[in-house]
Amino acid sequence: MTARTDLAAHLAALDLPQGLTQTLTVAAAACVDIKAVVAGGALVGALGASGAVNVQDEEQKKLDVIANDILTDALMACPVVAGVASEEMDTVHPATNPAGEYLVLFDPLDGSSNIDINAPVGTIVSVLKAPSAAPTEADFLQSGRRQVAALYCLYGGQTMLVLTTGRGVAGFTLSPDGCWLMTHEDIRIPADTKEFAINMSNQRHWAESVQRYIDGCLQGADGPRGKNFNMRWVAAMVADVHRILMRGGVFLYPWDKREPNKPGKLRLMYEGNPMSFLVEQAGGKSTTDGKQAILDVTPTELHQRVPVVLGSANEVDEIAAA
Repeated sequence: MTARTDLAAHLAALDLPQGLTQTLTVAAAACVDIKAVVAGGALVGALGASGAVNVQDEEQKKLDVIANDILTDALMACPVVAGVASEEMDTVHPATNPAGEYLVLFDPLDGSSNIDINAPVGTIVSVLKAPSAAPTEADFLQSGRRQVAALYCLYGGQTMLVLTTGRGVAGFTLSPDGCWLMTHEDIRIPADTKEFAINMSNQRHWAESVQRYIDGCLQGADGPRGKNFNMRWVAAMVADVHRILMRGGVFLYPWDKREPNKPGKLRLMYEGNPMSFLVEQAGGKSTTDGKQAILDVTPTELHQRVPVVLGSANEVDEIAAA
């Protein structure tokens, strides 16, 4: 068997700043710890609700809290991390590291509704440069273009880590002995697709342009698109985006009229920006509505929401034209 490149060797070959390599190494190791708890499930008492509600006014699962604590503790102990922010925490947590260079934002366990049914869940991480070693909340409000790295970890049939530092996208699979080994060297999203992912139960609430686009897909070869589509929906952004990175497709979580004053459901800083960075680096597109790039959105608050359209480039353009 040909020897595979491990994560450490890959990061070394990229010749990254030492602090960024250290930050990514710590985040990847924390994902291994989270994977162990996810795999234990009911055997380790990790299933079910925690009894608390997060800042998003969502019921927290026990695994949400456990994963958040694992990542927070690991990153706050990393000497080059100046502070962290999480979807599960009200505000930022500045570290007391005088040499802090990086800010790390994360969704510790994406797809919480899947936890108790043993369906895929994941972790999403975004890394920014810290303006100072004593960051405030305002220091975290940087556009997605300023990310220096993004990754996600998918806890599925295999545990995979997918990473970008702005020079393409690489995928690693966790080996039985706990090493991240490269299995996907240069991930590229096909420009065309016949697959879309959206929660069809919300169809009646979407804007007319989204309704038109989906209607065209549903008409298949007999409709205006002239080809048949498949629909997939895992209810975990990590899993749906991973499928797109592996074989193409589009993912939509659009604005809907039930809460007209909310621009979307997904969080810009913890989901939209890191996933958009990965998608663009793999040759895809990521926008709020088919037109405005998510990475160009100027954040105004830590838990800002955003509509999301991402995936195969030509299909995102079709959505923009709908």
